[in-house]
Order: sequence, then C-alpha cells, then structure tokens
Amino acid sequence: MAGGPWPFMAIVSIGRLHQMLKKALDVELKRLDLTRTGYFLLTTLALTSNGRSRLSSLGRILMMHPTSVKLIVDQLEADGLVTRSPHPSDRRATLVEITAAGRARAGEVNAALESPDGAFAPFEGMHRDLFEALQPARLAGGDVEPANRV
Repeated sequence: MAGGPWPFMAIVSIGRLHQMLKKALDVELKRLDLTRTGYFLLTTLALTSNGRSRLSSLGRILMMHPTSVKLIVDQLEADGLVTRSPHPSDRRATLVEITAAGRARAGEVNAALESPDGAFAPFEGMHRDLFEALQPARLAGGDVEPANRV
C-alpha cells in the first residue's frame, strides 16, 4: 500500500466521533421535541447579535437547500419558536427571528448537552477543546463561515 494510513485514520476517527455526537444529540432533542435541523437553526439565530437572519444566509450557514430551510422555518414558526417578516430594505429577502420561546428551547437543549447526567456526559468538558481542535482543519479545508466563539 502506497502512502501512510493517517488520512484514513483521520477520516474514520472523525466519522465515528460524528456518529457518537449525533446519537447523543438526537437523544436530547427527542426528549425536548425538537429536530436536529430545528436546533441548529434556533441556535444559529440565538448566536447572532440581533437574533435574526435572512433565510438565504441561514441556508448558507447551515449548508442546506433553501427549500429545506423554509420547511424548517415553517415548522418552527408553527411552534412559536421563530417569526418571519419581510426585510425592511430588500423586498426579495425574508428575515427569520428567534422568539423568546425559541431562545428558551435552544437553551434547554444546550443545558441538556452540558448536563453531567445527559447523553453528552461522556464528552463533558471537551466541547471547547473539540471546537478548537477542529476549527483549523475546517478553515484549511475552505470553510468560509468560521464558527463564532462564544
């Protein structure tokens, strides 16, 4: 075999970690009656300075097709977790804003993910370290939407 095993080892390690994190996240989301994409959208909005964003920007940040983003926004809006309004200066754009209930629901999920008794317990204290370790690789790979540090 030409070349070393490290590219394979990196891919497999990240893939396995992704599966474990996804499984743990889904346990908490199911308990709190929220989809993974709904959680991602709510948390993305909660992390913005004003709690709102254009539909198109959400699609780009979440790496999702615009139709999928609209469907998620429809569901979250029906649950009272976001509102939708026309952009004040661009009539082609729609703004999505997180509601107080949406912030509370995202906060519940985040608290559950930090709980020493929750599904994420095996990763307790590693969240920032994982983020810090993966950020340079994401950026080197061309990710143009660097995640904000909180």
